[in-house]
Amino acid sequence: MPAALRVARFADGARFFHALLAEDGLVREVEGDPAAGFGPPGPPHDPRGLAWLTPCVPSKIVCVGRNYAAHIAELRQDAPMEPLLFLKPPSALLPPGAAIVLPRESRRVDYEGELGIVIGRAARRVPEERALEHVLGYTCVNDVTARDLQEIDVQFTRSKGFDTFAPLGPCIAMGIEPERLVVETWVNGSRRQSAPVSRMIFGPARLISYISNVMTLLPGDVISTGTPEGVGPLCPGDEVSVVIEGIGRLTN
Repeated sequence: MPAALRVARFADGARFFHALLAEDGLVREVEGDPAAGFGPPGPPHDPRGLAWLTPCVPSKIVCVGRNYAAHIAELRQDAPMEPLLFLKPPSALLPPGAAIVLPRESRRVDYEGELGIVIGRAARRVPEERALEHVLGYTCVNDVTARDLQEIDVQFTRSKGFDTFAPLGPCIAMGIEPERLVVETWVNGSRRQSAPVSRMIFGPARLISYISNVMTLLPGDVISTGTPEGVGPLCPGDEVSVVIEGIGRLTN
Protein backbone atom coordinates (compact mmCIF):
# COMPACT_ATOMS: atom_id res chain seq x y z
CA MET A 1 0.00 0.00 0.00
CA PRO A 2 1.59 3.33 -1.00
CA ALA A 3 2.32 5.89 1.71
CA ALA A 4 -0.27 8.55 2.53
CA LEU A 5 -3.03 6.88 0.54
CA ARG A 6 -6.29 8.61 1.51
CA VAL A 7 -9.62 6.89 0.88
CA ALA A 8 -13.00 8.60 1.31
CA ARG A 9 -16.56 7.39 0.83
CA PHE A 10 -19.22 9.20 -1.18
CA ALA A 11 -22.84 9.02 -2.25
CA ASP A 12 -23.97 9.90 -5.75
CA GLY A 13 -27.73 9.75 -5.43
CA ALA A 14 -28.52 6.21 -4.25
CA ARG A 15 -25.06 4.91 -5.18
CA PHE A 16 -22.28 4.61 -2.57
CA PHE A 17 -18.61 4.22 -3.45
CA HIS A 18 -15.05 4.73 -2.21
CA ALA A 19 -12.58 7.06 -3.91
CA LEU A 20 -8.95 8.05 -3.56
CA LEU A 21 -8.32 11.69 -2.68
CA ALA A 22 -5.65 13.57 -4.63
CA GLU A 23 -3.73 16.63 -3.48
CA ASP A 24 -5.42 18.72 -6.19
CA GLY A 25 -8.84 18.05 -4.63
CA LEU A 26 -9.99 15.61 -7.30
CA VAL A 27 -11.18 12.07 -6.54
CA ARG A 28 -10.66 8.75 -8.33
CA GLU A 29 -13.35 6.14 -7.78
CA VAL A 30 -12.29 2.60 -6.78
CA GLU A 31 -14.25 -0.64 -6.63
CA GLY A 32 -14.27 -2.81 -3.54
CA ASP A 33 -13.69 -2.20 0.15
CA PRO A 34 -10.47 -0.70 1.56
CA ALA A 35 -10.13 -3.44 4.19
CA ALA A 36 -10.47 -6.20 1.57
CA GLY A 37 -8.59 -4.44 -1.22
CA PHE A 38 -9.79 -2.71 -4.33
CA GLY A 39 -9.05 -2.47 -8.01
CA PRO A 40 -7.23 0.24 -9.98
CA PRO A 41 -8.69 3.74 -9.60
CA GLY A 42 -10.79 5.35 -12.29
CA PRO A 43 -10.15 8.71 -13.94
CA PRO A 44 -10.00 11.83 -11.73
CA HIS A 45 -13.10 13.96 -11.39
CA ASP A 46 -14.43 16.86 -9.33
CA PRO A 47 -16.20 15.77 -6.11
CA ARG A 48 -18.58 18.72 -6.16
CA GLY A 49 -22.11 17.40 -6.33
CA LEU A 50 -21.18 14.27 -4.37
CA ALA A 51 -22.24 13.79 -0.74
CA TRP A 52 -19.42 13.00 1.70
CA LEU A 53 -20.10 9.98 3.93
CA THR A 54 -18.24 8.63 6.92
CA PRO A 55 -15.23 6.77 5.45
CA CYS A 56 -16.27 3.51 7.15
CA VAL A 57 -19.32 2.07 8.88
CA PRO A 58 -18.04 0.55 12.13
CA SER A 59 -19.87 -2.10 14.10
CA LYS A 60 -18.67 -0.21 17.19
CA ILE A 61 -16.81 2.96 18.13
CA VAL A 62 -14.52 2.25 21.08
CA CYS A 63 -13.51 5.46 22.84
CA VAL A 64 -10.72 6.15 25.30
CA GLY A 65 -11.05 8.64 28.12
CA ARG A 66 -8.33 10.60 29.94
CA ASN A 67 -5.49 9.70 27.60
CA TYR A 68 -3.62 13.02 27.67
CA ALA A 69 -2.13 14.26 30.97
CA ALA A 70 -2.94 17.93 30.31
CA HIS A 71 -6.59 17.08 29.57
CA ILE A 72 -6.79 15.11 32.83
CA ALA A 73 -5.43 18.16 34.65
CA GLU A 74 -8.02 20.52 33.13
CA LEU A 75 -10.78 18.12 34.22
CA ARG A 76 -9.19 17.89 37.70
CA GLN A 77 -9.28 14.12 37.62
CA ASP A 78 -6.81 11.32 38.23
CA ALA A 79 -4.91 9.50 35.50
CA PRO A 80 -6.15 5.94 34.90
CA MET A 81 -3.85 3.00 35.57
CA GLU A 82 -5.21 1.27 32.45
CA PRO A 83 -7.05 2.62 29.39
CA LEU A 84 -10.50 3.92 30.31
CA LEU A 85 -12.94 2.58 27.71
CA PHE A 86 -16.49 3.44 26.69
CA LEU A 87 -18.59 2.96 23.56
CA LYS A 88 -20.40 5.29 21.21
CA PRO A 89 -23.27 3.75 19.22
CA PRO A 90 -22.97 3.65 15.42
CA SER A 91 -26.22 5.66 15.34
CA ALA A 92 -24.15 8.64 16.57
CA LEU A 93 -22.06 8.71 13.37
CA LEU A 94 -22.05 11.96 11.40
CA PRO A 95 -20.37 12.58 8.03
CA PRO A 96 -18.23 15.60 7.15
CA GLY A 97 -20.23 18.75 6.55
CA ALA A 98 -23.35 17.63 8.41
CA ALA A 99 -24.73 19.45 11.44
CA ILE A 100 -24.18 18.42 15.05
CA VAL A 101 -27.54 18.61 16.82
CA LEU A 102 -27.40 20.16 20.29
CA PRO A 103 -29.95 18.14 22.31
CA ARG A 104 -32.50 19.91 24.47
CA GLU A 105 -31.52 17.66 27.41
CA SER A 106 -28.13 19.37 27.70
CA ARG A 107 -27.01 22.92 28.43
CA ARG A 108 -23.35 22.36 27.54
CA VAL A 109 -22.11 20.33 24.57
CA ASP A 110 -18.33 20.18 24.10
CA TYR A 111 -16.07 19.38 21.14
CA GLU A 112 -13.29 16.82 21.63
CA GLY A 113 -10.93 16.42 18.68
CA GLU A 114 -9.30 13.00 18.48
CA LEU A 115 -7.28 10.65 16.30
CA GLY A 116 -9.31 7.65 15.14
CA ILE A 117 -7.76 4.24 14.43
CA VAL A 118 -9.61 2.25 11.76
CA ILE A 119 -9.23 -1.51 12.06
CA GLY A 120 -8.42 -3.43 8.89
CA ARG A 121 -8.10 -7.02 10.14
CA ALA A 122 -10.06 -8.74 12.90
CA ALA A 123 -8.16 -8.50 16.18
CA ARG A 124 -8.64 -10.76 19.19
CA ARG A 125 -6.07 -10.89 22.03
CA VAL A 126 -3.40 -9.30 19.87
CA PRO A 127 0.03 -8.74 21.46
CA GLU A 128 1.14 -5.12 21.52
CA GLU A 129 4.10 -5.76 19.22
CA ARG A 130 1.74 -7.09 16.51
CA ALA A 131 -1.12 -4.64 17.08
CA LEU A 132 -0.39 -2.16 14.29
CA GLU A 133 -0.57 -5.02 11.76
CA HIS A 134 -4.35 -4.88 12.28
CA VAL A 135 -4.67 -1.19 11.39
CA LEU A 136 -6.19 -0.14 8.08
CA GLY A 137 -5.48 3.55 8.63
CA TYR A 138 -6.31 6.65 10.60
CA THR A 139 -9.06 9.26 10.56
CA CYS A 140 -10.37 12.30 12.47
CA VAL A 141 -13.03 11.96 15.16
CA ASN A 142 -14.97 14.54 17.15
CA ASP A 143 -16.03 12.89 20.42
CA VAL A 144 -18.90 15.33 21.01
CA THR A 145 -19.92 15.30 24.68
CA ALA A 146 -22.83 16.67 26.72
CA ARG A 147 -20.53 17.74 29.55
CA ASP A 148 -23.25 18.57 32.08
CA LEU A 149 -24.88 15.17 31.61
CA GLN A 150 -21.51 13.44 31.90
CA GLU A 151 -21.03 15.05 35.31
CA ILE A 152 -24.52 14.06 36.43
CA ASP A 153 -24.43 10.47 35.16
CA VAL A 154 -20.78 9.69 36.00
CA GLN A 155 -20.73 7.01 33.26
CA PHE A 156 -20.62 8.16 29.64
CA THR A 157 -23.34 6.41 27.62
CA ARG A 158 -25.93 9.18 27.57
CA SER A 159 -23.56 12.15 27.43
CA LYS A 160 -21.65 10.80 24.44
CA GLY A 161 -24.29 8.70 22.69
CA PHE A 162 -26.71 11.25 21.22
CA ASP A 163 -27.37 11.13 17.48
CA THR A 164 -24.74 13.21 15.56
CA PHE A 165 -22.23 13.01 18.46
CA ALA A 166 -19.64 11.00 16.46
CA PRO A 167 -18.47 13.05 13.46
CA LEU A 168 -15.98 10.92 11.50
CA GLY A 169 -13.81 11.60 8.46
CA PRO A 170 -13.05 13.01 6.00
CA CYS A 171 -11.08 9.94 4.94
CA ILE A 172 -8.96 7.00 6.06
CA ALA A 173 -5.26 7.74 5.65
CA MET A 174 -3.14 4.63 5.13
CA GLY A 175 0.59 4.18 5.43
CA ILE A 176 1.24 6.99 7.95
CA GLU A 177 2.99 6.82 11.32
CA PRO A 178 0.58 7.88 14.07
CA GLU A 179 3.26 9.04 16.51
CA ARG A 180 4.19 11.87 14.13
CA LEU A 181 0.66 13.25 13.91
CA VAL A 182 -0.70 16.35 15.66
CA VAL A 183 -4.38 16.64 16.62
CA GLU A 184 -5.91 20.12 16.33
CA THR A 185 -9.43 21.43 16.85
CA TRP A 186 -10.64 24.77 15.45
CA VAL A 187 -13.90 26.56 16.31
CA ASN A 188 -14.98 29.41 14.04
CA GLY A 189 -11.43 29.74 12.73
CA SER A 190 -9.79 29.85 16.18
CA ARG A 191 -7.52 27.01 17.26
CA ARG A 192 -8.69 25.50 20.57
CA GLN A 193 -6.72 22.25 20.78
CA SER A 194 -3.28 21.19 19.57
CA ALA A 195 -1.21 18.24 20.79
CA PRO A 196 1.00 15.56 19.25
CA VAL A 197 -0.17 11.97 19.40
CA SER A 198 3.16 11.15 21.06
CA ARG A 199 1.81 12.75 24.27
CA MET A 200 -0.82 10.06 24.71
CA ILE A 201 -0.53 8.08 27.93
CA PHE A 202 -1.48 4.90 26.07
CA GLY A 203 -0.37 4.86 22.43
CA PRO A 204 -2.17 3.24 19.47
CA ALA A 205 -0.47 -0.16 19.73
CA ARG A 206 -1.19 -0.41 23.46
CA LEU A 207 -4.84 0.56 22.92
CA ILE A 208 -5.44 -1.99 20.16
CA SER A 209 -3.86 -4.77 22.22
CA TYR A 210 -5.74 -3.83 25.39
CA ILE A 211 -9.13 -3.48 23.71
CA SER A 212 -8.71 -6.69 21.71
CA ASN A 213 -8.25 -8.55 24.99
CA VAL A 214 -11.74 -7.37 25.96
CA MET A 215 -13.66 -7.55 22.69
CA THR A 216 -12.97 -8.64 19.13
CA LEU A 217 -12.24 -5.68 16.87
CA LEU A 218 -13.71 -6.12 13.40
CA PRO A 219 -12.68 -4.55 10.08
CA GLY A 220 -14.08 -1.03 9.94
CA ASP A 221 -14.29 -0.61 13.71
CA VAL A 222 -12.95 2.68 15.05
CA ILE A 223 -10.93 3.41 18.18
CA SER A 224 -11.21 7.05 19.22
CA THR A 225 -7.98 7.54 21.13
CA GLY A 226 -8.76 10.39 23.54
CA THR A 227 -8.69 14.16 23.38
CA PRO A 228 -5.95 16.62 24.39
CA GLU A 229 -6.44 19.68 26.56
CA GLY A 230 -8.52 22.64 25.39
CA VAL A 231 -12.03 21.15 25.26
CA GLY A 232 -14.84 23.67 25.33
CA PRO A 233 -18.50 24.31 24.52
CA LEU A 234 -20.22 24.57 21.17
CA CYS A 235 -22.98 27.10 20.49
CA PRO A 236 -25.68 27.09 17.80
CA GLY A 237 -24.15 28.17 14.49
CA ASP A 238 -20.54 27.31 15.40
CA GLU A 239 -18.28 25.62 12.87
CA VAL A 240 -15.94 23.06 14.42
CA SER A 241 -13.06 21.33 12.61
CA VAL A 242 -10.79 18.50 13.71
CA VAL A 243 -7.58 18.80 11.70
CA ILE A 244 -4.77 16.26 11.47
CA GLU A 245 -2.10 16.93 8.87
CA GLY A 246 -1.72 13.90 6.63
CA ILE A 247 -5.37 12.96 7.13
CA GLY A 248 -7.38 16.10 6.49
CA ARG A 249 -10.03 18.36 7.98
CA LEU A 250 -13.30 17.13 9.49
CA THR A 251 -15.69 20.08 9.61
CA ASN A 252 -19.22 20.16 11.01
